[in-house]
Amino acid sequence: MEIKQHTVNICHSCHTAELSSAPAERYEFDIHTHTIASGHGSSATITDMAKAAAAKNLKMLGISDHGPATLGGGRVSYFRNLAYAQKERLGVRMLYGAEVNIIDREGHLDLDDSVLEYLDYVIASMHQPVIKPGTEDENTEAYINAMKNPYVTVIGHCDDTKFPVDYFRLFKAAMEHHVLLEINNSSLSPEGYRGDTKFNDLLILNLCCHFSYPVLFSSDSHGTKHVGDFTYAADAAKLAGVPRSLILNHSAKAFLSFLDGR
Repeated sequence: MEIKQHTVNICHSCHTAELSSAPAERYEFDIHTHTIASGHGSSATITDMAKAAAAKNLKMLGISDHGPATLGGGRVSYFRNLAYAQKERLGVRMLYGAEVNIIDREGHLDLDDSVLEYLDYVIASMHQPVIKPGTEDENTEAYINAMKNPYVTVIGHCDDTKFPVDYFRLFKAAMEHHVLLEINNSSLSPEGYRGDTKFNDLLILNLCCHFSYPVLFSSDSHGTKHVGDFTYAADAAKLAGVPRSLILNHSAKAFLSFLDGR
């Protein structure tokens, strides 16, 4: 009961306080980005994305193109070949992952483990029309079942208002399976298309504070324009009072240690 009360108090503030631009922070990496291989919203190559990351003084960049169930998404052969991609470009350390689709309530993904095992990390997300939104219980179970896959590192944009979830259950499962929940800057942007996600993101951030478990900022940049841009995510974290130490993006070394610890 204490946790729920704490959650309500924090999240109520998102309706009474506007998210304003926070002072510029120093972030070292962004791992939720998309190239032309995602098939929509981007004409950027991996090299283009590395140039954008270098211009933002990022130490590390992750490429996480959409899995094959997304219309126009990367083919299996593309993800297999990432194992041979350059590990550094323009002075930026490169990680190669995927944003896979959760395709059913059992948490199955649209790439096989035989592909996922060679990636540096895996973001698992739910997208329409790949999967239809279910009830709160059904959506929560789908996310939790996906977390049970040992190659899943991050649950992507679980703030989506079209896929309601039980955030307490979701967060507890993330800690149990050593998975990160992301605060998706694109969701919080005025141009976002996942509904008004501030309430949901503040719930996640509140639980992050309560359990002292880290979260991940993600730009979800489709192309170079928003690489390393966490403006709205940072505003939400400031409003929730999240300490700097719980935001992994401040330290590439901390994130790599998190991956090693899995």
